[in-house]
Amino acid sequence: MREALQETLSYAVAPFLLEGALTAIEIALLAMLGGLVFGLLLAMARVSRAAPLRWVAWFYIWFMRGTPVLLQLVLLYDALPSLGIKFDSFTTAVIGFALNQAAYSAEIIRGGILSVNRNQSLAAAALGMKPFLTLRRIILPQAMRAILPGMSNEAISLIKGTSVASVIFVNELTFRAQQIVGQNFKFFTVFAAAGILYLIMTSAVAALQSYLERRFNPETRHKETPLPAAPTSDRSWTARIVQTGAGPDAAFVQCKGVHKRYGGREILRGVDLTVARGEVVVVMGPSGSGKSTLLRLINHLEALDGGEITVDGKYVGYEKRDGVLRPQSDVWRARAEARIGMVFQSFNLFDHFSALDNITEAPVQVYGEAPDAARALAVSLLGGVGLAHHANHLPHRLSGGQQQRVAIARALAVSPRLMLFDEPTSALDPELVGEVLAVIRELAEAGMTMIVVTHEVRFARQVADRVIFMDEGRVIEEGPPEQVLDNPTQDRTRRFLNLVGPRQD
Repeated sequence: MREALQETLSYAVAPFLLEGALTAIEIALLAMLGGLVFGLLLAMARVSRAAPLRWVAWFYIWFMRGTPVLLQLVLLYDALPSLGIKFDSFTTAVIGFALNQAAYSAEIIRGGILSVNRNQSLAAAALGMKPFLTLRRIILPQAMRAILPGMSNEAISLIKGTSVASVIFVNELTFRAQQIVGQNFKFFTVFAAAGILYLIMTSAVAALQSYLERRFNPETRHKETPLPAAPTSDRSWTARIVQTGAGPDAAFVQCKGVHKRYGGREILRGVDLTVARGEVVVVMGPSGSGKSTLLRLINHLEALDGGEITVDGKYVGYEKRDGVLRPQSDVWRARAEARIGMVFQSFNLFDHFSALDNITEAPVQVYGEAPDAARALAVSLLGGVGLAHHANHLPHRLSGGQQQRVAIARALAVSPRLMLFDEPTSALDPELVGEVLAVIRELAEAGMTMIVVTHEVRFARQVADRVIFMDEGRVIEEGPPEQVLDNPTQDRTRRFLNLVGPRQD
């Protein structure tokens, strides 16, 4: 037994088999890299809104996964020369394995992308991030936790599967083991030596997987970093954020005949709304009345089906040609230029970033601000919302009220000219509502132009310059808070207010 083991180990370190193992590694590595790049393109095509791209990608994946890789290699080896393209066996093997691997990589990557909450993309779009930047900075880092195990399995399978390349005479590890066995007929010792080499190679892949999983795990890669400056200790922080412009009577947001439908259901039915600069408008109404949809249309997170919306006299992501509004291809640029801050009902913080990094992401990546300046502003904002000592905390380490205040600070970091709040307290426990409303109240007092969707009647009475009541996609009633909330003229408004009632001082 000892002799057999020694003989096996001697074969395992034999240059002839080691050269074959190196060839297998080279094929697997090159094919994996090529498959990852092509697979990423296929995955993006599969989730694209363009139907032709989706169908072409689907057909390619269907064909490559449905036919044996051995057959694909043979076809490439025989077909390419007939087309006047001549590669050696090694290059043909790399191309063949890469094309095959791309189909499997595409579905693994697509699965990872789909595992990331869509609200992450929505939050990035609201900050003016372009699609590729969103993919690179927000989606893929979070998707990697789902992608890595599958890709590791594929890499291990590819290393072992390189033995198939012997059919086109690639002199890799298994083929060389067969050559030795053909001379000495020592099946067990030779193939056991080859098995040891395969185990070493695949173990290296497993180790790389473990490292990358730690690298992309926010808990393990996140480190406490020193803050660049002491946070502000007073409430004057709003003076540095709120931009001043024309007087309060100047129209800033104008919605004219706005229509929106999903499928056969019409959500908004000709909404007209004007918001003056520096005005705080609270929008109230039952669920399904179109309040949140209206906010998303203002920031062009959804496309208009009719009517028009302008912010500071400009269309956000549209241009009018021959009297017709047409979407711009670079709508992300229009969002960035409009500088509209949006705070979502479900917070939508980037899960893999700390509170501080959530706030600095858009200023640095979208607006090109210096990282140090962006971090100093972020610290100031966190101090302003009462979270100076939570800068290095990941979102899931914060309470709901703290997460929402970080979301407000993130929206303020881009120096917005308009703030949109989509039911900012509806996902919070009652005892956490007050801390969020206090921040919004401070912004209102500073003169920030705001549209706030909320059911908080007392808050609306204290803060709003005007209250809008919507029902079934229409504006039913509007006016000063004392009129709409205390003496509504419409029965529908009265019924709603009786159900909601005052909730927060």
